[in-house]
Amino acid sequence: MVIRSVFDDVDIPGQSIYDFLFAGLTEAELGRTAFVDGTTGARTTYREFVAQVDAAAAGFAARGLGPGDVVALHSPNSPAFGVVFHGLLRLGVVVTTVNALANGAEVARQLTDSGARTLVTVPPLLPAATAGAEAAGLAAGDVVVLDGDREGAAGHASLADVVGQGRGAPLPDVSFDPATHLAVLPYSSGTTGRPKGVMLTHRNLVANVVQNAALGLRADDVVPAVLPFFHIYGMTVLLNLALHVRAALVTLPRFDLEQYLRVIAEHRGTYLFVAPPIALALAKHPLVGSFDLGSVRAMMSGAAPFDEKLGHAVAARLPGCRVLQGYGMSEMSPVSHTTPFERTDISPGSIGLLLPNMTAKIVDPATGAEITQPAEGVSAPGELLCAGPNVMVGYLGDDEATAGTIEPDGFLHTGDIVTVDAGGAFWVVDRLKELIKYKGYQVPPAELEALLVAHAEIADAAVIGVPDEEAGELPKACVVRAAGSSITADEVMAYVAGKVAPYKKVRLVEFVDAVPKSAAGKILRKELRR
Repeated sequence: MVIRSVFDDVDIPGQSIYDFLFAGLTEAELGRTAFVDGTTGARTTYREFVAQVDAAAAGFAARGLGPGDVVALHSPNSPAFGVVFHGLLRLGVVVTTVNALANGAEVARQLTDSGARTLVTVPPLLPAATAGAEAAGLAAGDVVVLDGDREGAAGHASLADVVGQGRGAPLPDVSFDPATHLAVLPYSSGTTGRPKGVMLTHRNLVANVVQNAALGLRADDVVPAVLPFFHIYGMTVLLNLALHVRAALVTLPRFDLEQYLRVIAEHRGTYLFVAPPIALALAKHPLVGSFDLGSVRAMMSGAAPFDEKLGHAVAARLPGCRVLQGYGMSEMSPVSHTTPFERTDISPGSIGLLLPNMTAKIVDPATGAEITQPAEGVSAPGELLCAGPNVMVGYLGDDEATAGTIEPDGFLHTGDIVTVDAGGAFWVVDRLKELIKYKGYQVPPAELEALLVAHAEIADAAVIGVPDEEAGELPKACVVRAAGSSITADEVMAYVAGKVAPYKKVRLVEFVDAVPKSAAGKILRKELRR
């Protein structure tokens, strides 16, 4: 049974993301605040922001970049991130966003796989960025630093240098088909395996912004932007959606609870986009009571499962705040479900309703039979499959993984087990996919397992997620020692920590006699979770 959205379909403009967001700006909108730098207080109007975007586009064009080229953007949140991101998209360049916590080897892997010609970063991330760039064969001149005046950035072009190169030059006349031309290439493990490049077109991004109108974001909203723009959630739902409705974004480079609360209070933040660990802090941390958060009218949680009790706890702590939940994955640009702002009858534990223009199936993973949406009550559980204009083209250079994720009829496997009720509200009740979500970040078990078994004192290993109230899940390694080895849990954790980004670290270790596997060699993770 195909389940259809309760919303009417919406029109999706056939424009590039740049034209969609900025071509229709009115004189009044140009004077509105687009960005506030949460660390300095500096404000940027829409007029100033678009001028900076155009100047960056001209500068990157002067460096020889154009449609189809790939540029890696490796930076925490700042107004300059938005300038570079949209300047590159204006040129038809494909932007692959790199996690700000990635180490040199991880940066190199993404640069190589994506075919990036240039890496844009910030001075604090230069050690990992330059190590990755060198390993991927990029020259020092191919690394651009957003703030070139900072210590440690010597020898690299700055964004100011790039803009200077394009100063006075006309913007290139770029033409491409938004329906097929790639815009961004974030990396995701999907339902299983190592990170893969998710190919998203301009139409994918435009569609998901239009589809998310149900969130009720308004021009008078002030949005504290702490969720990273390099993550598809921050990219679409914070950066692009806020710009589309002409709201103001207050950027923060990382999550620090006291700083976050101060920004909300000082700038009168109205709409919070969070992951569950931030929601938990808002519900329970004593610091919250020290700040005036009365301006907050809504909080949307995504990126990881959100407990109904936690939703009620946040609502109790922030009177007048509407607590909502959404659902998605990078492969869907990313949102497929959300709780409409006005639907107070939907539990905060539900992931909400299918977005406009979307359809879904719920399939019994054991039999492949499609599960029917009931006329009353709640359906039986099954794997969620989704189709719509926001679904990716596929995985870069991996036809096998693409075919295993997207069915011939266009339905994408999510790997999550859901139920649906008669009114069209969905709940996530389990997960087929192996991916671990640590504080909203994706931790692919296969990547850690490959690292572990490369250790001379480890014969075999499997990694699973263990529920944790604060983090969502903790990566736990189940390790088989090599013959004669006496390696300790602390040594295992230190070994992994030295080779991965901080969020990917193994947090728990259990030594086992053997890793349970199927006849086909697939790790039986459910047995390890018992």
